[in-house]
Amino acid sequence: MFTLLGNPAFPDFKVSRLEKEIGAALGFDVSLEADFVYLLDAPENPDDETAVAVSELLDAIGRTPCTAEDGLFLAPRKGTVSPWSSKATDIFRSCGLGGKVKRVERAIRFAAKDSSGAVVPPRTLASAASCFHDRMTEGVYDDLSDIFAAGEPSRGMVYDVLGEGRAAIEKANVEMGLALSPGEIDYLADAFAKAGKNPTDTEIVMFGQVNSEHCRHKIFNASWTVDGEKKDKSLFGMIRGTHAAHPEGTLLAYSDNSSVIEGFKTDVFDRDGATRAYGYRESPLDILMKVETHNHPTAISPFPGAATGVGGEIRDEAATGVGSRSSCGICGFMVSDLRIPGHPKPWEKDAPHSPRLASALSIMTDGPLGGAAFGNEFGRPQLCGFFRTFEADAAGRSWGYDKPIMLAGGMGSIRREMVLKKEIPAGALIVQIGGPAMRIGLGGGAASSLALGQNTEELDFNSVQRGNPEMQRRCQEVIDACVALGEGGNPILSIHDLGAGGLSNGCPELVEKTGGAFDLRAVANEEPSMSPMEIWCCEAQERYVLALKPEAKEAFAAMCARERCPVAFVGVATGDGRLVLSDSVFGDRPIDMDVATLLGKPPRMHRDAIRVPAGLPPVAFASPAVRSEALQASPVPPPAADPLLA
Repeated sequence: MFTLLGNPAFPDFKVSRLEKEIGAALGFDVSLEADFVYLLDAPENPDDETAVAVSELLDAIGRTPCTAEDGLFLAPRKGTVSPWSSKATDIFRSCGLGGKVKRVERAIRFAAKDSSGAVVPPRTLASAASCFHDRMTEGVYDDLSDIFAAGEPSRGMVYDVLGEGRAAIEKANVEMGLALSPGEIDYLADAFAKAGKNPTDTEIVMFGQVNSEHCRHKIFNASWTVDGEKKDKSLFGMIRGTHAAHPEGTLLAYSDNSSVIEGFKTDVFDRDGATRAYGYRESPLDILMKVETHNHPTAISPFPGAATGVGGEIRDEAATGVGSRSSCGICGFMVSDLRIPGHPKPWEKDAPHSPRLASALSIMTDGPLGGAAFGNEFGRPQLCGFFRTFEADAAGRSWGYDKPIMLAGGMGSIRREMVLKKEIPAGALIVQIGGPAMRIGLGGGAASSLALGQNTEELDFNSVQRGNPEMQRRCQEVIDACVALGEGGNPILSIHDLGAGGLSNGCPELVEKTGGAFDLRAVANEEPSMSPMEIWCCEAQERYVLALKPEAKEAFAAMCARERCPVAFVGVATGDGRLVLSDSVFGDRPIDMDVATLLGKPPRMHRDAIRVPAGLPPVAFASPAVRSEALQASPVPPPAADPLLA
């Protein structure tokens, strides 16, 4: 490895702000330097031609060491690959440096002095790291010499259900933060006992992701008893009631990654899949739309949390039917009171705030930027947005959005002949497009399904995927190229985006009716030390899985190569109803179970509720206090007025 010093990482105004914040945290004034440092996974002494090319590409100043004597370093968490690194490394390859530089990463070197000019020791500076450090994606280090270190592949774990029974699943549930209900724990223990095998961590984590509240909406699909009266509809049944009463004009609802309503015939300007020539073709063009939330990641780290929220919603639209595209989006936030320093409001009260969560103010200053940044880099505009603040004390309880609502939504278009997914026959290829597996985004579906504070802090921070809009754009170009081939030529039989649970969620969905055999080591992997569970269940980067016509393998690979979109042929639909994942490194099967056990019918959740009268006093609208607060609230922007949300 060799390292290069870059230019200042922040503008002067941000350095001044950091100096104040760090000084307040340390208890004395500081002057701060913050410069980019570039780390290259390459020979220590590159040839002159390579050194010059690298310096020019990075706009670097010269060589620099990266040890504790040189300062404190803010870098991507060791064991992860940042989106910046993915893009920069790809540029290096395109410039002919791929054979000389395996990977490039970027860090920031912080050095501080006190008012007397004495150097602030890195360990002292590290105590104020919360001022400039995002624990979800970054680490603070005094040595970066091991940032490219790659360990040996890790073995998975096996839980002794045959010997310990239910207790083994309970142990796994706690250790891995899976949010399994008591009924699901019983179901799993019984299923593996009947199968006569002990489950692996891969199988248990996969079950937790696939059957999480995030993915299965267990509470919304639960049966209810309210005040002793059994209700005939679930919450989801009530929501679907509108469509059930008036289905006219709807092509897809509650059955795919997005909904679709009837559009109209129009002249579509697009490329011919065979000749690559652009022109107008008359085609029925329908309208798709999607809205979802990404609350848990945004609560922990607003910028990347909101960015991956927007990115995931865009992927859902693209993975509707057998391929479509998103056209425009919306991003919204609901948070607790902002408590802007120096601008207190009479309705804002001193209240304890969880140190595990970002403040409402930081969510509203960083979250909208993250959402807009992903949309801009991908190439989809956000046309509008909203935000609300809310806190209230009522009937002896405090209410508010300490865990925020982060809403991402969008609209797009889909050709009529592409609206419905196709049957997947035995022999169909299961293919992943997009980035490699990385040790990030583990357990996101389950973590999002836990109530605030139930999970351990470290598991919370490990549960969020990273955003890479440029990689997602490459995937979109491949999907567009397939759609351009028309109804008879599109090789895609079915497609799903990889969100919560990664491959462990997307692949079983594709082979639910057939079963499938998968090769773990066919999955592109940036971190060789990952265990089978981490490879199969991580949410790294922007990825899709799709079922492909076998005869289209070479043509599809050529499309991916043209768009520089990574592709991996990871499995095949078998027709035997089994889900098997083979690992050639350890010569075993991290997954070997019936698909029906995974995607069957675990016990349905039941909720028993009793209405409790709130006993709220009437609101005195005419009181002087209410009039005063109304006047002070009038300058607060209305919900859709923040231009940063668009």
